[in-house]
Amino acid sequence: MQLMLVFSIALMAVKFFTWYITRSNAILTDAFESIVNVVAGTFAMFSMMYAARPRDEDHPYGHGKIEFVSAGFEGALVFLAGGFIFYRAIVGFYNPTSIQKPEAGAYLSAAAGLCNFVMGYFLVRNGRKQNSSLMVANGKHLISDTISSAGLVAGMLLIFFTKIGWIDNALALVLAAYLLYTGYKIVREALASLLDEQDQEKIKQMIRILNEKRRPQWIDIHNLRVLKYGSVLHVDAHITLPWYMTLEESHAEVEALERLLQTEMGAEMEFFIHADPCLEFSCAICPLENCAHRKSPMQKRLDWTEKNMLPDKKHSM
Repeated sequence: MQLMLVFSIALMAVKFFTWYITRSNAILTDAFESIVNVVAGTFAMFSMMYAARPRDEDHPYGHGKIEFVSAGFEGALVFLAGGFIFYRAIVGFYNPTSIQKPEAGAYLSAAAGLCNFVMGYFLVRNGRKQNSSLMVANGKHLISDTISSAGLVAGMLLIFFTKIGWIDNALALVLAAYLLYTGYKIVREALASLLDEQDQEKIKQMIRILNEKRRPQWIDIHNLRVLKYGSVLHVDAHITLPWYMTLEESHAEVEALERLLQTEMGAEMEFFIHADPCLEFSCAICPLENCAHRKSPMQKRLDWTEKNMLPDKKHSM
């Protein structure tokens, strides 16, 4: 994140220089967004340091949720920047200014856009590996800057060849609307995480792994919940095991389940898995062979899905 902050400051200087030589409202949009990147990058660096603190008595689940606060703050700044530029572009239609050196603006915007894409791709890739919502949010923001830069390059070249000045304000309106949408989306995702919205992508990945690697004695898994606390995944679930297993055997199965998910998903995870004994109706879906206590034959292997794993209810036919 320190590298990103230095990178953002350097790009901000380039973009304001580009605006200074062109006097383009559209390029000013990009420059103001760079201020957002610098402020958000500073907050993000602090947030990641704070999130890395070990859990304590006051924060038993750790400090990771500050990442969502930081991402929401960044989204709010993006939204405000979009609103300001939208206003400035409207004013520009009534008080037009001539655009200077649009070809220089195109070259510099193209260079800035390429740098944004490279850094954004790096942050998104590493953020997903580390399960960091903050790094992913920052990366997506920088990649969105690339789209803005592409629009700026096209706009500057169009102005250069047509000499039509109002194209600049029209382009600024489009970019401002894009910033408003991007800011809203980042804030929406941050609030969803703060309110413990279920991580559907992780749920689907987990169900796929469990279907592929399930053991016969894992009769069913239900009441499955996955929440994010910064880079840590918190997993709650109930697993149905044969009723005659000893406490030690049941504990070994729970640990095997935890190791499987930890290894396959490659993320830092915290588990709260409750073991339930099977009941007579469980026999119909139980794949365990040579069970001396079976009351009825197995009727069908039940595939695990979101529909039957999320409710707090044992599986049955």
